[in-house]
Amino acid sequence: MSKLYPWLFGGALLLAGPGAWAQQPAATTISGDFRGLRFEQFVQRLEAQTPYRFYFDPAATDTVTVRVQADALPLVALLTRVQQTTRLQFAIDEATRRVFVTKDYPLQTQLPDSYFQPGAAPALGPAGPPSPPSAATSAAATAAGSSEFKLYEVGPRQATTPGSKATLSGVVRLADSGRPAIGVAVYVENPSVGASTDREGRYALTLPPGRYNVNIRGMGVRAARRQVWLHGSGQLDLEVAPDVAVLNEVVVEGQKERNVRGLQMGVQTLDIKTIKQVPTVFGEADILRVVMALPGVKTVGEGSTGMSVRGGGTDQNLVLFNDAVIYNPAHLFGFFSAFNPDVIKSVDLYKSAIPVRYGGRLSSVLDIQGREGGRKKFGGSGGIGPLTSRLALEGPLGSRGDGTAKGSYLVSGRASYSDWLLHLVPNSALKNSAASFYDLNAYVTYDFDAHNSLYASGYYSRDRFRLASDTVYNYHNTAASLKWRHDFTDKLQAYFIGAYSSYDFGLSTTRNAAAASTFDYSIKQVSGQANFNYLASAKHTLDFGASSILYNTQPGNLQPLGEQSLLLPVTIQHERAVESAVYASERFDISPKFSVQAGLRYSFFQALGPRTVTNYQEGISRSESTATGTSTYGAGQVLAHYSGPEWRFSTRLELTAHSSVKASLTRMRQYIHQLTNTTVVSPTDSWKLSDNYIRPQVGDQVSLGYYHNFKRNTVEFSLEGYYKRTHDFLDYKSGAILLLNPHLETDLVNAEGRAYGVEALLRKTEGKINGWLSYTYARSLVQVNTATDQVNGGAWYPSNYDKPHDVTLVGNYRFSRRFNASLNFNYSTGRPITLPLAKYYVDQALRVYFSDRNAYRVPDYYRVDLAVNFEGNHKIEKLAHSSWTVAVYNLLGRRNPYSVYFQTVNGQIKGYKLSIFGEPIPTVTYNFRF
Repeated sequence: MSKLYPWLFGGALLLAGPGAWAQQPAATTISGDFRGLRFEQFVQRLEAQTPYRFYFDPAATDTVTVRVQADALPLVALLTRVQQTTRLQFAIDEATRRVFVTKDYPLQTQLPDSYFQPGAAPALGPAGPPSPPSAATSAAATAAGSSEFKLYEVGPRQATTPGSKATLSGVVRLADSGRPAIGVAVYVENPSVGASTDREGRYALTLPPGRYNVNIRGMGVRAARRQVWLHGSGQLDLEVAPDVAVLNEVVVEGQKERNVRGLQMGVQTLDIKTIKQVPTVFGEADILRVVMALPGVKTVGEGSTGMSVRGGGTDQNLVLFNDAVIYNPAHLFGFFSAFNPDVIKSVDLYKSAIPVRYGGRLSSVLDIQGREGGRKKFGGSGGIGPLTSRLALEGPLGSRGDGTAKGSYLVSGRASYSDWLLHLVPNSALKNSAASFYDLNAYVTYDFDAHNSLYASGYYSRDRFRLASDTVYNYHNTAASLKWRHDFTDKLQAYFIGAYSSYDFGLSTTRNAAAASTFDYSIKQVSGQANFNYLASAKHTLDFGASSILYNTQPGNLQPLGEQSLLLPVTIQHERAVESAVYASERFDISPKFSVQAGLRYSFFQALGPRTVTNYQEGISRSESTATGTSTYGAGQVLAHYSGPEWRFSTRLELTAHSSVKASLTRMRQYIHQLTNTTVVSPTDSWKLSDNYIRPQVGDQVSLGYYHNFKRNTVEFSLEGYYKRTHDFLDYKSGAILLLNPHLETDLVNAEGRAYGVEALLRKTEGKINGWLSYTYARSLVQVNTATDQVNGGAWYPSNYDKPHDVTLVGNYRFSRRFNASLNFNYSTGRPITLPLAKYYVDQALRVYFSDRNAYRVPDYYRVDLAVNFEGNHKIEKLAHSSWTVAVYNLLGRRNPYSVYFQTVNGQIKGYKLSIFGEPIPTVTYNFRF
């Protein structure tokens, strides 16, 4: 038996269509039962019965099992049966009695008879333009470019002038699943022009007409090259094979220099492989907890998914899932994020220089994109853990007639069964508690043609819990989006997006029949957006568009429950508003080393009726005693109007091939505010729209950063400093009532804020050891000093999110391709707190004397987590791929404070610390994929 690696002879052969045979072999018949044989054993049997010798790459066939039997079959008929059940292709050279075995595509062992005729396939030599392509060649150019041996002609053949340019664009997809390949580098070396594929796998290169070798490189894909003759602007979709051998990589190879050469600063990009490496509580991959391990991002409490970005509040983060807003991205009191990890494609966190298409929040944008379903075959994935299980199913939709799918679908579900854990709690009251959640996802993509694609997404989640009482809490998230991509020309592309989001919560209590009641709250929004991208040249890009959002909130509705209830119904007025914006941004590469991007977003906000607004005396603090009357506004009537510019500016100066400095200036406006009486995110947190008294928040941020890569771009270092000023964000008067308050403006005050800090990040992206180490020094201060209201005498004081020091280490060590371990360490300064210092009597009434607001701190926080992952064998041809993850959350058993509370004991006030995870929490999770 002979073996010959395809790449040793492939350059001398031309690719033929699937199923092609060079010549018919001599009449040789074969008999035997070959079922269950490995391919190498099958070849040995054939070589013993026939005069043919087989040449193949053992690494490409080591997982192939033959499942055929033969009774006096010719060789061609037998190999055809094998081809039908495997991805192997066979090319027979009858003159030498050789059979060449390749994967996916057969080799042609002789030139076609018409090859040298006019109009046939173009010559592969470098001299002169080829002759006009035949119909077969033209068809190949519009299909997926999957061969390194074909010459793909793109664009109409026409006379060119010196200095003319053409745009080569298309989609890069994975050959095994048909999914888009994200973040893959597509480039040519002469001239040096390249691009990274976006979330839909799209790329665009602007080049002079001519012949090129287009290279494709990236994590998880096999390095490839395509020969292209670019006559004019046109599209060539590329298909690349996945590469299992690079499972230990973390960052896309094509993006290694993005932190240095990219214009964007203050952005962190994660893929699902990175997310799954970080150990989390209860063993399930958690997007938000990994995001909170990044520099500049801090958790607001143990067990909570609420996060503070560069000193901002939890409501100042815009969380998007497939372009729809998610108002409460948490399950089960914040212990789980709202996103099923099996359906996530990528996560982008913008902390500064936020792209102009985003608006409505001051601190950050967390843009989460779901992945497409497979376009090649039906498949699935899932996992079983101690508290949750999940399942995702996917497959192709439609057919182009050439064996490829027009689209795909992906549906998934996740559910919890956590009551058993609550029943183990020693507290007898908590044993009767119950908690559960589930979420559902659906994602459909469909390509109508090369210029029009549709993306439809749906999300629904429900939580229900009851803790040591008869009060039942429930809350729901609903999100849906419809996105249409249209290419007007090769240089002008547009996305039209419609989205719907809603969040509602409710509670009911029946223990006391006289006080039995139900309460519910909801916020809904409908939005539309049009984004345009114009590629004027390789150095000049323009983004522009418009958006509009319609808000509708029900601030609170209390209803008696049962005939014996003595409560009176209370319904707070609905709030409605419209927020719109127009925006444009221009990027210009002045030189290969110096780039600038400037943008302007102008936003408008109108609070609408019907609504009755209370009027107050001017110049003094608002209260019910200072009310002077009311004003009534009809349906659709504007009761308050705000607008203003939001500028974006960023620049990059490349110092060397491996280092650069960047600077940015950003202004944001936020017209919606979260109301909460806790530091952590709670399901009962509500949202308030700006109105006559609640002005919009305005934030300005200036950032400066230095970036350097070491060791051939495998080690990244960045140092970013920032300063932020925030105007008119909400703070509360002492004893503020936030629910069912018809005069909410009397308990709210407008505050000023400032934040500054330095973030250092060292990340290793390749090798057996990879991960990152980050340190953040950050301050977040608040001042309430108006003509009518003051806090702490008008002095600056720490905000609830002021945690000056934060150190995070995320490390992963891969012992082998099937076994790796991950470690997560986090330390941070304790958050501020207001303490009761003494008790005193006034007119025989007991009062408590408190310290200045946030004058003290809870103890510092640190935690160590450990996880070990065991994968099954990496054979491609198997029923299912599985892995086991064994993790320990809070390995050292540190009793970190979730909150601090006080009780009077023997006439003295004593403080107590409440810990959520005071012991190590081991978990075992089984994951599978088929």
